[in-house]
Amino acid sequence: MFSTDPVLQIREASIFQGKDEVLNDINVEIEKGEFVFIIGRTGSGKSSLLKTLYADLPLRRGEIQVAGFSIYGIKNKEVPLLRRKVGIIFQDFQLLPDRTIAENLTFVMKATGWKDNAKMKNRQAEVLMQVGLGSVEKKMPHQLSGGEQQRVVIARALLNEPVLLIADEPTGNLDPEVSLGILKVFQQINKSGTAILMATHSYGLIKKFPTRVLKCEEGKLLDSKKENFEWSAEF
Repeated sequence: MFSTDPVLQIREASIFQGKDEVLNDINVEIEKGEFVFIIGRTGSGKSSLLKTLYADLPLRRGEIQVAGFSIYGIKNKEVPLLRRKVGIIFQDFQLLPDRTIAENLTFVMKATGWKDNAKMKNRQAEVLMQVGLGSVEKKMPHQLSGGEQQRVVIARALLNEPVLLIADEPTGNLDPEVSLGILKVFQQINKSGTAILMATHSYGLIKKFPTRVLKCEEGKLLDSKKENFEWSAEF
């Protein structure tokens, strides 16, 4: 049955980094197909929040539902199932340097339960086309530019048709023009119905694509949907 539930629901949650509480009393929802930026100074809790959403950090207080999974007390065996529904994109690519692009994608697919080689090959071609890359399957990561590598990383995150993409500073290592191209890839993915939560330090991207913004500040998560707040070129 098709669900109309939000892809992300956070209720009275606190986020911890080690023993330190970095965000408290968070209440927020992200609907299917929404595009949301998350901003905040280094150390404000952005990355810790994102890591909690995909169960890389434990949730100690409150409730978080992501793509139908309850994060509080999630069992280890459920984490791979959660990460099939949630695509994760990092700033530092994390491609395996000694494998071709096809082998990088195959590695993830086998780890998430794919078995049919023909279906894997077809899906790889689909996601690479979706991010605007042609025949790069046989290339090694070092043979691609930074922007191309990031497109591969986005393609990798799309393999299992996630309902939510979590992107932690995906343009942090790229120059402004390449960053804009990457943002346009995210916009296209978003138009096809995938919700996106993107952490960024780029004021320019937010100006070019004004949308809902969450801001981590002084232990709170501010939401432009509910309140007006300032953001400057520095966050």
